[in-house]
Amino acid sequence: MKKIKFISLVTVLFFAAFFTGCQDQLETPELQDSILPERFGVDIPTSLSSGTMTNARVSDIDTLQGNVIYEHLGNFVHIGQKAAEITGGIIHGIRRFNINKPMTLSYESDDDGRVKNLIVIEQSEYDGEMWEFQLTITDAENEGNPDGGKALQIFWNRSPIKGIAIIKPTNCNVNEEGDWAKAMFRIDYSEGGEHGYARHMLVAIAELPVLDPLDNPYAMSALKMFVGKKGNHIDMYGNSEHPNATFFAGNAGFNWAFVATGLDMENIGVAEVGLPKSNLDEPSRDILLKYYSIKKVFTREIYDVWPDISQESIDTYLYNTEAPGFFDNHGFIQGGTSPGPEYDGLAPRLEYLSPYNPKDIKNLSIMFK
Repeated sequence: MKKIKFISLVTVLFFAAFFTGCQDQLETPELQDSILPERFGVDIPTSLSSGTMTNARVSDIDTLQGNVIYEHLGNFVHIGQKAAEITGGIIHGIRRFNINKPMTLSYESDDDGRVKNLIVIEQSEYDGEMWEFQLTITDAENEGNPDGGKALQIFWNRSPIKGIAIIKPTNCNVNEEGDWAKAMFRIDYSEGGEHGYARHMLVAIAELPVLDPLDNPYAMSALKMFVGKKGNHIDMYGNSEHPNATFFAGNAGFNWAFVATGLDMENIGVAEVGLPKSNLDEPSRDILLKYYSIKKVFTREIYDVWPDISQESIDTYLYNTEAPGFFDNHGFIQGGTSPGPEYDGLAPRLEYLSPYNPKDIKNLSIMFK
């Protein structure tokens, strides 16, 4: 029986991605003759991805600062980026098994001391598509559970590289007590040219714990994000679900919907964000990003609480909420007005991008085969 420690990557990196950000902890083994995909993610410019969490409240400041409004976008993108990096890291980690054909093996995990079973088969159907290979890792003692003890499943084709990876951390390490470990993660990756991109990935996270709103009113319960790369351009769109989030009027349950685009080499980006209600059943871009723009949502809520407030006071307070928001490698710069000609070609690209239907994110579900 083989004994390895690659599953520790899941525990270390998921915890770090959700709370502090991290460095990749994986010791990449030497590449061997393997049928596993060599890549499984798209890098995102740091201008649109930040692991810095903010505790600022919208009521704590006289002028709503752009970094407070848009910083969550960086956190959201950062979590999606880390989820994809984890998947790629796991794939590299199991290369040490020299998987070059269908096979079955068992090993003892150093993380929880339990036996894990690994199976690779050919020609497997999943999500309406036939895949060249399927790899499944299970916790042997949990195989009788409703989830079959599944820790990881990967479906992939080799040429062009394309695949789906699904992860349930609690079966990777049963001793992990964090509620987040019970969530489900899915990463789709393709170099097949779909959607007009040379490479794209789709990151989805479901069943995240709904924390006590007194501890974290803006906690995320689900996420779905698309990232496409073509040449020097990176396009992104997606949503995150925040069932306890409130702003001024005390209405709880918001969906953070966004579109963003950036230049990879220049490390600059532009983003537009909307705040529709969580249960809104609406796919229209104009509704999600225009009617529910940050400025319009906050204006309506402010008037609900302070109906006699002057428009001048609202305009002053919401000065930095104009769309789109402009970013560089240091983060948010300003909203509404372009900071320079280098951004001129970016903002028009946003009009071709649209978030997902908020209700679909609220009801997001991820399943193993």
